[in-house]
Amino acid sequence: MMHWTESLNRLRLLCGISLIAVAFATVPTTQLFAEEATAEPNSAVTTDDATATDEAAEDPLATLRADTDVLWVVLAACLVFFMQAGFALVESGFTRAKNACNIIMKNVMDLSMGSIAFWLVGFGLMFGATNGFVGTSGFMYDGGDSGFNWAFLIFQTVFAATAATIVSGAMAERTKFAGYFIYSIAICVIVYPIFGSWAWNSLPTDSSLGGGGWLENMGFADFAGSTVVHSIGGWAALAGAIVLGARIGKFSKDCKPQRILGHNIPMASLGVFILWLGWFGFNAGSTVMVGESGFGGLAHIAVTTNLSAAAGAIAAMLTSWFMFKKPDTTFTVNGALAGLVGITAGCNAVDPGAAILIGLIAGVVVVLSVIMFDKLRIDDPVGAISVHGVCGAWGTLAVGLFSTSAGLFYGYGASQLVVQLIGVAAAFAWAFPVSLGIFLGIKYTIGLRVSEQEEMEGLDIHEHGMLAYPPHMVTESFGSSTSPVPGMAPVGSPLPATASAIPSTEGA
Repeated sequence: MMHWTESLNRLRLLCGISLIAVAFATVPTTQLFAEEATAEPNSAVTTDDATATDEAAEDPLATLRADTDVLWVVLAACLVFFMQAGFALVESGFTRAKNACNIIMKNVMDLSMGSIAFWLVGFGLMFGATNGFVGTSGFMYDGGDSGFNWAFLIFQTVFAATAATIVSGAMAERTKFAGYFIYSIAICVIVYPIFGSWAWNSLPTDSSLGGGGWLENMGFADFAGSTVVHSIGGWAALAGAIVLGARIGKFSKDCKPQRILGHNIPMASLGVFILWLGWFGFNAGSTVMVGESGFGGLAHIAVTTNLSAAAGAIAAMLTSWFMFKKPDTTFTVNGALAGLVGITAGCNAVDPGAAILIGLIAGVVVVLSVIMFDKLRIDDPVGAISVHGVCGAWGTLAVGLFSTSAGLFYGYGASQLVVQLIGVAAAFAWAFPVSLGIFLGIKYTIGLRVSEQEEMEGLDIHEHGMLAYPPHMVTESFGSSTSPVPGMAPVGSPLPATASAIPSTEGA
């Protein structure tokens, strides 16, 4: 009984305290401090006080708008970061199982080393105070108390990593990891940021940075990077593929291209869907702010991005169906990526109909481009040069044709198209020879290509000491045994007529 009595008393005490607290909380503040207000009869609100009050009332809205910009840019950066997963899946799925770990390692290092290298050097070269050609400040950048400065830094960092990852696919299955490791750093501190300073130097809001690159001062328009990111990566990939040479078995003795099948088409297709999703951050995030008009501009960009990707997939499917009598899966997903790359430059400046047309043309172009590079005996295992280099150039030129405020087809003449052509040419004239020099330097110092035995048995076991799958699923010729990968013909073996007729198209 004593125990229950004490418990009941404690419960009553708690209820009483709660009631007092509730009653106190419901008393209006004006009543609680009425005496204090009465004791200060001379506290009338002056005009200056009223102005200060109005300004204070406006500050929360301005603060909210600024915080929203920061939040949007960081979220967009996260979407672009997630694209690395898409690239990893696409590249590993469209190459052979014996090299899957190597593909993953290169993608991880593109992001990891690229992030540090870009912060140390690349960001300053790209966005530092400039004379129009290269930045000279902002190295080891410190955003200070500005949340937006930090958001801008991480957004541009993941862009740099994207440019580096493009090269990985074109050099897949025969590149020394150490040699590629060095180039991955080089593209983030030399190739990408210096061209970026020509086109995007004025983007930062930090007054200690920027000044305007020579291309953007001419009026060059590349909103989210068809050329600045994708073509730069594509032309660098072209240089790497040329220096490396073709994979063993890619071309027959009479120089005809042979299809080397990837090991997991569903994996690669999943990667394309991830990239498609990430592209909404890539393009819409390039506004780097929500703006006073709200989210309408972002929504417009999302719509044009999606329409172009869809049109690219349809066009590539139809083109492959017409040319090879079958609707090819790898061409179709490549077409979606081609449409995404093509719309990136003008996603903010074209209407939905033009976005569809840009994607349709990109889907056709990517198929023809893959065939062209095969005929030139340039081995690109994942089609990176065609998707990013060629379609990036097309998308940049399309701004001069379809921009609603400057395009030739909208009555504004050819002046913008000429500027776009100069920008495309400048990108190739910079990225290709500089990358070629870097790759040749690596080739004649530490070496760029693995040995024939390493290539045949797989980079996973020789470069990383592990396999991505059980041995019998991994390689055409591991050790002394011969064990074909399910769904993949061994190198040098005859292929079915329908497969042999179709050139290599696997790609991102």
